[in-house]
Amino acid sequence: MAARSFLLPRWRGRAGGACPFPRWRRRRRAMAVEEPRSLLELSAAAVSRSMGALERDVWALPGHLLRGLLPLLSVFHLERAEAAARRAGLSTQPVWRQLWDDVMKTRPPNAKNITCWRKKFLETFFSNVLHGVLDVSSDRRLSDPHFSPLLHSSPHVSQLTLCNTLQGALELAAEHNQKVLENLAGSLRILKFQHLLSSDQSVRRSLVLLLHRLIHHGSVTQVSMYSWPVPDTVLLVLILSMSAGFCRLGNAITYRSSPCGLCREEEKAQSQESPDKRAEWGCCSEREGSDGKNQAAPAEAEASGCWADAGLNSVLSGPTSPLQNPVSEESSSKVPCDPPSVQGGSSHCISEQLSCQRVLRKKRRRLKPAVGKKRRCLRQSRGPHADPEDLYDFVFTVAREDNSGLFDKNSTTGGENAESWTSLSTGSLCTGHAGCKKRGGSAGIFSLKATKYFRSVSTLELFSIPLTGEMWRTLSNLLSSWVSLENLVLCYNGLDANISCILSGLRALSRHSDCQLRVLRLSDVSSHLPCVELVHCILSAFPRLHTLSVSFDLKTQLEGQMPEGIPSCSEAEIPESCLEQLEIRFPREPLHTAFLLPVLKASKSLQQLSLESATLPGSQELGLLLEALRECNPHLKKMGFYDVNLAQHQKEVLLLLQDPVLQEITFSFCRLFESSTAEFLSEIINAVKRNSSLKSLRLPGNRLGNDRLVALAGIFSEDSSSSLCRLDVSSNCIKPDGLLEFTKKLEGHIQQRGGQIQFTHLCLFQNWLDQDAETAQEALRRLKAVCTVVSDSWDSSQAFADYISVM
Repeated sequence: MAARSFLLPRWRGRAGGACPFPRWRRRRRAMAVEEPRSLLELSAAAVSRSMGALERDVWALPGHLLRGLLPLLSVFHLERAEAAARRAGLSTQPVWRQLWDDVMKTRPPNAKNITCWRKKFLETFFSNVLHGVLDVSSDRRLSDPHFSPLLHSSPHVSQLTLCNTLQGALELAAEHNQKVLENLAGSLRILKFQHLLSSDQSVRRSLVLLLHRLIHHGSVTQVSMYSWPVPDTVLLVLILSMSAGFCRLGNAITYRSSPCGLCREEEKAQSQESPDKRAEWGCCSEREGSDGKNQAAPAEAEASGCWADAGLNSVLSGPTSPLQNPVSEESSSKVPCDPPSVQGGSSHCISEQLSCQRVLRKKRRRLKPAVGKKRRCLRQSRGPHADPEDLYDFVFTVAREDNSGLFDKNSTTGGENAESWTSLSTGSLCTGHAGCKKRGGSAGIFSLKATKYFRSVSTLELFSIPLTGEMWRTLSNLLSSWVSLENLVLCYNGLDANISCILSGLRALSRHSDCQLRVLRLSDVSSHLPCVELVHCILSAFPRLHTLSVSFDLKTQLEGQMPEGIPSCSEAEIPESCLEQLEIRFPREPLHTAFLLPVLKASKSLQQLSLESATLPGSQELGLLLEALRECNPHLKKMGFYDVNLAQHQKEVLLLLQDPVLQEITFSFCRLFESSTAEFLSEIINAVKRNSSLKSLRLPGNRLGNDRLVALAGIFSEDSSSSLCRLDVSSNCIKPDGLLEFTKKLEGHIQQRGGQIQFTHLCLFQNWLDQDAETAQEALRRLKAVCTVVSDSWDSSQAFADYISVM
């Protein structure tokens, strides 16, 4: 009664006078319906909470017990359980996959291609924790007092994106994350910057430390920058310079008020070498060639131990600069150097890029004495004159030099604000269009005769970052000696007439016998050169390219005019090139085979040609192109036309399909059947049936419809000698009943040939398969028994206008 009287006031005052007891009874009944947890499950849960003490014993458990325990472990112990799971014959991949669904709650792109969910989870986990996106306290499995989330997951990070104000860089460069940075130096391969904003000096210094450790002493091979509408000049040039292997040693690269430990070890190792070798090297050494893979020679500190921490203002006002040495095309790439003096009353031995330079006379190879008295590099401790803006000063040196190749002694370095950047234009190695033209097109770019470089990346990508003329010249100067660079991608950076800077850099780079550049991709809104003429100029400047892609959206703004400093196609000859893949996207420009012919003749190794959005000015133009390809490019295996109107070129289409060398042909949105007859389709089928070398035929966006799709099944008939493996009929107004009819006909041909067929892949993207889901599912089920089918759940209502046009 006492207990009941105690409860009465709790429910008497409720609206309606409802007693809570029935709700409690329902809850108890629901709990009774649930199956009680087994003793094994209860034990596994208890063990997972005490892994700190039981870990060694847990790894010795048999497989059937370990299987029930793995899903209950934290991410830290789950990662440590890999070896024990393998010994027990278990896979942790399903556990990591479920952990992704529980924690990330998103479907990752290309989920079918993910081979290791452990790496995928821990890499994303690291990024989310670093940027404060994920709260580790939100799930018991994400936190453990014995583990650091960043430290534990860092060995699995191969790709990292830093964004906005670079707070992630500030965190990684902090003293308590030194071990995290060491782990990243061994695992990170791709470093991306996205949506960057202006940053203060402390963030820049942290970024310098980060890039120095991850690139110069690490394993990063690719640097990519995305979407930077108003780029910070200092920050951008800093990233580009350090990616190219340049770095300011001294107080910009310090950790806990001391120089970089790895640089110090290299300095110590160099100082222990024989006196003869030190005398041979002197205070600074020549830049070593690339190892052929990715590496420029690793940086080594100066033998005399020059670790001055003074600012760069005094250094840059002197006669030395990493861009100081103008060389003629005949000059040797080996230039001895001696350390010049530095203004300001003190001598400094700075990084390999800023020290010990001598310049060549224009017409002689003997050395030109540096301004000032030569002095031996001395070790110097930090003094009160150290300038906190030395990092800002450094990034401008890569674009600064007067026309004689020496600094103006009276000029000042832009160390205080960004306005000094604009004053450097006349001193750049690449001085714009007129400057590039002044010395015959290539001597306007001078080799970076630095004594020695740090390791640099092999891939540089810039997407949607508008560059000023000064930035283009800076990039050109870096490019001129970036021998380890293998891939360069420049997309929507305001190229326009600044193409002259890129061409100048390529010419200078081509004079290095050990340069590794093989892939160049240029995309922009418009170009001041017609596409084919631009391709001609690029291959003239750098014939060692293997892949060249040129893409522009709008027609040439300066029609009929040539930017200064660029020779016309008639003036520049293309030496025999190494080009294997050529992709050109025309801004609705006419395709003139006569202009493309020199490129084809010089590219004997061409294997893949792609032409997009070109217009054919005459009925004979395509025939002339095919004839030129047969004569000049016997190794061509892939040919593609994209958004090119071929409705009136049926004869040339058939000639391509009959080519005995081509293995892959693409006609994408080429309006093949716009004005054709049924005989043309039959001729296409017969040509493919007789061609035993063709492996892939791609016909997306040509309005095949049901009837033409069914007819294409005849390619695999009993009397066919075709070796076709892949067929792409995406975006072709195909309905479920037409696909089912195609499937039945294909099954009949396979049965007639005794199951002997090489057809393996069918692509069906963006067709109208949603109009009859049941029929579509039956057709897809039967097709998947024959080949691999790639499709999607596309909403066909988006293409209603296209549907009306083929009715």
